[in-house]
Amino acid sequence: MPDTPHFETAAIHAGQDPDSTTGAVITPIFQTATYAQEQVGVTKGYDYSRTGNPTRTALETCLAALEGLGLNRPTFGLAFASGMAATDTLLRLVKPGQHVVASNDVYGGTFRLFDKVLKDYGLSFSYTDISDASLVEQAVTAETALVWLETPTNPLLKIADIAEISRRVKAKNPRAQVAVDNTFATSFLQQPLALGADFVVYSTTKYISGHSDVVGGAIVTSEPAAYERLKFLQNAIGAVPGPMDAWLTLRGLKTLAIRMERHSANAGQIAEFLSQHPVVAQVIYPGLANHPQHAAAKRQMRLFGGMISIILHGGEAAAGRMAAATKLFQLAESLGGVESLIEVPAAMTHASVAGSPLEVPGGLVRLSVGIENMADLLADLTQALDA
Repeated sequence: MPDTPHFETAAIHAGQDPDSTTGAVITPIFQTATYAQEQVGVTKGYDYSRTGNPTRTALETCLAALEGLGLNRPTFGLAFASGMAATDTLLRLVKPGQHVVASNDVYGGTFRLFDKVLKDYGLSFSYTDISDASLVEQAVTAETALVWLETPTNPLLKIADIAEISRRVKAKNPRAQVAVDNTFATSFLQQPLALGADFVVYSTTKYISGHSDVVGGAIVTSEPAAYERLKFLQNAIGAVPGPMDAWLTLRGLKTLAIRMERHSANAGQIAEFLSQHPVVAQVIYPGLANHPQHAAAKRQMRLFGGMISIILHGGEAAAGRMAAATKLFQLAESLGGVESLIEVPAAMTHASVAGSPLEVPGGLVRLSVGIENMADLLADLTQALDA
């Protein structure tokens, strides 16, 4: 592989040299729990698959390489059994009595972990509008250990200016670190480490694996000491993916670039179509010129992604009817697969924030636009909106 490969090349080759024993071009699935030792404590690099597995190593190496393109320092990747396992492990770096700033539009599962679990262990959380860097800066205190960003956010698709927020946070509290949940954008569209963030977190279930057939998560960082601590926690806690899960995710990575281009192209056309439909009150998509943070999105993203949120004039009842009426857009949770999905976040993925300041409008519909034919997708949305 070239010393400075382009993204598409690194996604196919980084960490994936032909197998040294057989010459297999594709990384094998090392479906084993344990490894023979040459002598007591003398191994070929692996002793137990919770601690390390060659298939998982290939995935972690590739994830790190993709985040590190353009950086002049090493990057390190860790794979987990789910996005929430990755999030929980990263939050173990925050000690009791310390403070976390998060988005007031954070994913419902993240809010549930923060508010219903980690608060009981002495961590404090505050939520603010991360689309305004000055509000994030105001929320940072002397006790702040971590600023948790999603960008675009889930489900309101707000954009956080990663570079500006990172600069302001570190100027106010040099000990505070910035983590970016980059699930919606992926490393192909957005490179948080190059913009000043300390950690990138993923639900690899989504766009990275890309086929809705595996659950996983990841953390990537360029901080060596933090990586060593996180690697210890990964092994100590044990929420790691099995080799088959790692292999499926690695397979998905190979086509990430071309899929994200198609997701983005389809979503851009659908957003324009929905903007003209009389049933739709509001279309939220970072690629639209009327999006409040369109300029920030254009500055830090290669393309604008495959996620669209809309609010219907008919409110919650209309949202339910539309979600039930689509045929190609499957009514289901999750996102980022090759197939198009539709959901009503208030009643589904974000039910855990009901009654909180983070509550999602009942009439909001979230679309995960797949890579199907555009004419077929538009026809499906047309008949569903007519319903």
